[in-house]
Amino acid sequence: MIKQALYTAHASTTGGRTGTSATDDGRLSITLDTPKALGGNDGPGTNPEQLFAAGYSACFLGALKAVGRGEKVKIPDDTTIDASVSIGERTEGPGYGIAVAMTVTLPGFEHDKAVELVAKAHQVCPYSNATRGNIEVEFTVA
Repeated sequence: MIKQALYTAHASTTGGRTGTSATDDGRLSITLDTPKALGGNDGPGTNPEQLFAAGYSACFLGALKAVGRGEKVKIPDDTTIDASVSIGERTEGPGYGIAVAMTVTLPGFEHDKAVELVAKAHQVCPYSNATRGNIEVEFTVA
């Protein structure tokens, strides 16, 4: 639960995995296509897993910067988060699930300090909090 919404995004999708999606402010308007691996046409559009990877990695980098500000260390501008989102059948029962693997490249930091910052960011990131206990999320610090 959140105390108070600071911002609310609105999007509308038609056609599911082979449709279109757009935000109400016109900033995002995309075509969706299903990957061949999922029985789709592998068309030029994006898919929910790619969108989730982009959203989670961007949000996580924001959380990492917030942790850095709290610790009075600057997170370098060339810090990168490479996210992979996999989809497959669930082991716990029927249906499908996702798993996330993220590689964090934090230039200029000793490995142990980078690992510590990533762990703290994982505690404050909204995507991490939304998915904790629901999906596998694995971090690698490069």
